[in-house]
Amino acid sequence: MSARPDPGTSRARVRRGVGAALIVLLAGAAIAVFITVVTPRGAERELVSSSPPSDAGPVVGATSPIFVHVLGEVARPGLYELREGDRVVDAIAAAGGMTDAADQGGVNLARPLSDGEQFAVPAIGEAVASAPGTAADGRVDLNTADAATLETLPRIGPAMAQRIIDWRETNGPISSVDDLLAVSGIGSKTVEALRPWWCRVGEERRSDLRLLPAALAAWATGGVLIGLAPDAPLGVVAAILWAAAALSVVAATGLRFLVAASIALTAAALVATVVATQAPARTPSAFVDAAGGASVELEVTATGGLREGRLPGRAVLSDAPGAGAASVLLFLESAAAPQLGETWRVRARVVTAEPGDEIAFLAFAEGDATRVGRAPPALVAASALRAGLVAVSEQLPGDGARLLPGLAVGDTSRVDEPLDAAMKAASLTHLTAVSGANCVLVTGAAFALCALIGLSRAWRVAVSLAALGGFVVLVTPEPSVLRAAVMGGIVLLAFALGRGARGVPALCLAVIVLLVVDPWLARSYGFALSVLATAGLLLLAGPLAVVLGRWMPRPLALALAVPTAAQLACQPVLLLLSPTLPLWGVPANLLAGPAAPLATVVGLVACLVAPLSPPLAQGFAAIAWLPASWVAAVASVASELPGARLPWPGDLVGVLVLVALSVATLAAVLGPPGSRLRRIAAGVVCVGMLGYLGAVAGIRIAAIASRPADWQYAMCDVGQGDATLVRSEGVVALVDTGPDPALLAACLDDLGIAHIDLLVLTHYDHDHVGGTDAVLGRVDIALVGPVGESDDERLRDELRAGGAQLVQGQEGMSGRIGALEWQTLWPPPRGVEPGNPASVTLLTTPGVGCDACLSALLLGDLDEESQQRMSSLAHPPSVDVLKVAHHGSRDFSEQLYARAAASVGLIGVGADNDYGHPTDRALEALSASGTAAFRTDLDGLILVAPPAEPGDPPRVWTAR
Repeated sequence: MSARPDPGTSRARVRRGVGAALIVLLAGAAIAVFITVVTPRGAERELVSSSPPSDAGPVVGATSPIFVHVLGEVARPGLYELREGDRVVDAIAAAGGMTDAADQGGVNLARPLSDGEQFAVPAIGEAVASAPGTAADGRVDLNTADAATLETLPRIGPAMAQRIIDWRETNGPISSVDDLLAVSGIGSKTVEALRPWWCRVGEERRSDLRLLPAALAAWATGGVLIGLAPDAPLGVVAAILWAAAALSVVAATGLRFLVAASIALTAAALVATVVATQAPARTPSAFVDAAGGASVELEVTATGGLREGRLPGRAVLSDAPGAGAASVLLFLESAAAPQLGETWRVRARVVTAEPGDEIAFLAFAEGDATRVGRAPPALVAASALRAGLVAVSEQLPGDGARLLPGLAVGDTSRVDEPLDAAMKAASLTHLTAVSGANCVLVTGAAFALCALIGLSRAWRVAVSLAALGGFVVLVTPEPSVLRAAVMGGIVLLAFALGRGARGVPALCLAVIVLLVVDPWLARSYGFALSVLATAGLLLLAGPLAVVLGRWMPRPLALALAVPTAAQLACQPVLLLLSPTLPLWGVPANLLAGPAAPLATVVGLVACLVAPLSPPLAQGFAAIAWLPASWVAAVASVASELPGARLPWPGDLVGVLVLVALSVATLAAVLGPPGSRLRRIAAGVVCVGMLGYLGAVAGIRIAAIASRPADWQYAMCDVGQGDATLVRSEGVVALVDTGPDPALLAACLDDLGIAHIDLLVLTHYDHDHVGGTDAVLGRVDIALVGPVGESDDERLRDELRAGGAQLVQGQEGMSGRIGALEWQTLWPPPRGVEPGNPASVTLLTTPGVGCDACLSALLLGDLDEESQQRMSSLAHPPSVDVLKVAHHGSRDFSEQLYARAAASVGLIGVGADNDYGHPTDRALEALSASGTAAFRTDLDGLILVAPPAEPGDPPRVWTAR
């Protein structure tokens, strides 16, 4: 419980803050010594008076006299006898009043006095020392005051003062009335007597933002510098920042407001130095030479978990291991499942990543990967624990079982596409991303267990740190986990030193430390979301809860304030990932939030117990399954509600407008009641929201009205994947389903497609079949490509179970889609491997009497060699529409594109994808063949309709 800020101690507090921050930043020792040596201290006047003057002597007839020592800028400093109940103003009057140099705002004139008290009236701009734990207004900080200061409080004697000190050393800072009542000998009467002397519970304290400029400077410096070319003068930039930091230190000795700038420049200089020294080593010349050329053999050590066939790792060239290591993102095509810390050998094509990416190179595997090195024992044990929990969860039913490993240890391997889509639509994915809440639960449990068995504070901190480190290893060190772990470690170390740690400084310090260690985190979405969510909770949740508490019970207000604060803080970054607003995100979090900690704690217990007693682990998992199922149910319901995701511009302008509206909303809610600022902010919010809702409705109506009602081909915007619709005379065919059921379902709903007469799955890559769940039970006939793995058979079984008639696709098959005729040109019955080379290739042509029908060639992911073979065997004609092969990759036949000579080329591709699709070579080939390229990453949904007049090109409508 901290007293109000004391102007009389501001200089010392700034000096301590500077020293502590710069020490952590590895440059503070010299600066702190320099400031200590050269900074002039405010001189204290020596004031001695054994008795008061005659005109201000003892008050005759006082039944309970008190003695107060008055110092500082008063006319007659000294010891005065006053009456019980007198206030500071009375003591100052007894001392002859303040001098002209006194800082009249430096003391609380209305504060009651106590016997034996000493206070000082500071001069303007002068820092006057006070007793430890006291402020200028005389209030006492129970967490920092020494025994002598505590004894000045009402009803607190030497024995009670020692009990307070012993309690806070054992249990940590006193932060509530309950903590104070827990001290032996303190009852409600003592608490009431103490209330004027310490911050009341729930009293709003000003956030400590002194390290915020440093954190922002480090983040901005890292974000800018890592995006520069490797040959940029990074060393010069670092030198300039160090020079500016040194100059600011010198200037700060006379101008204290420059202290924050000095710390910020030092943090920026440290980050710049790390970037300058590490940037050349991130791109070894051997990898640069291999990039863009023939495949090379790599040995990749996994540094993260495998997700959707992508594995982050550190790679070396097998034939030149001494040529340097580089961070890579390996795209695996085989069923290999590398674990964290394992080393795998694979032949892959290497491509240079964009500057600023967390990884330096992309590696596309060609063939199977082979494990050549085991992980360290600790990582092996962690992988076994995670696998044990996954195995236990597999014995439980429903979405709750799929979600349980994610809630407990962040393992989302069992979360299928529909559940993942529902969690995203309901803004609940943070529950399966291990971060601060999980770390708090782990360290809190460890700390409580240590207290239960009577360990000392030092042992409690040590055990909690060890538990935190083990938890990081267990859940894998993702950016959000690292942020939470470093911040938790800072708080624990502060507690070990007997100091309270406020959240905002701890967060800022954690950001600085992590960016100094790895500046490439500056552009990590996971890191940014973790920091912003924590900042929102620390800065906004409390004030929002206070405001909401005026209209609802405080527990409910706090429960609603927490997700609201996190959503407000994170939404600008989330907008860059998905240009939508989650209408039901806050209510979904309000409902699911209370269940998540129970699932996390009990699920973690099941994970730890599984190797020792599988039946016991099964019991714990069954308990954790209940809250996990509730979370999954909330996500499912929220994702299906109307307006679950409202559109919003995802560009820079859209982000800035959203930030402005968020700030206006906070000003309208948290501003002073009745103030002009609050009225203006409320007006801005109302106008903005009404304008937005009107725009959404208007755009929707205009889009529907402008769409060609007679469209025959539609390419859905499903991200990095394909989903193409063919429609004629009410009959609908769907070629591939994209990677995400939710995106496909949204597209089908948007176009009013409820039933699929013919489903064509060209091959079984995730970006072509991942969305199939959206059409299960709605398909009559499924034309499917050759099977390559057991998962392919499982998908076939699901289609059969949904009532679809399965047909193995191969060349020579034909049929009708309304007035259109179709035939398969590929694959042949034998002689081709499953996968891209065996993509089912469809040709649609106008039927007899359908002059308005458009022809099309749909190539799936057919590679160049297969395209050439197909073209030489099937001799495809020129067409109106070409579904470009493999998302516009460089693996295609220019002769086939020229032969097709299509008017319209459709490319299904995700925005900012890691593959570089579509390639310049593909776009140039399309242009050379007279084909106008339309791509879903830029155009969104694409509709192709017959020409308005015979001889004209097809009409094309795009959502953007």
